[in-house]
Amino acid sequence: MHDVAFRVRVTGLVQGVWFRGWTKREAVRLGLAGWVRNEADGSVCALISGPEPRISEMLRAFWKGPRYSHVESVVHEPAEPSEHDAFRILR
Repeated sequence: MHDVAFRVRVTGLVQGVWFRGWTKREAVRLGLAGWVRNEADGSVCALISGPEPRISEMLRAFWKGPRYSHVESVVHEPAEPSEHDAFRILR
């Protein structure tokens, strides 16, 4: 099974609610590589790469987010897979 990758932008109440930590926890649980970071416009951006079924699961999970988040949109586009094997939180 080939790895795929997507760049994801999540908007809504997604900063200040542990969204990056939650994203890392979910990505590690699914065995995905990549990164997540806050953006200046209040959104969260992530690069997720791994097997397609796990990527699909993560894309669905973004709609839920952590407990106090309120996700308004999840937009994703194909990207180059991560150069790293781990998942990181970028500052």
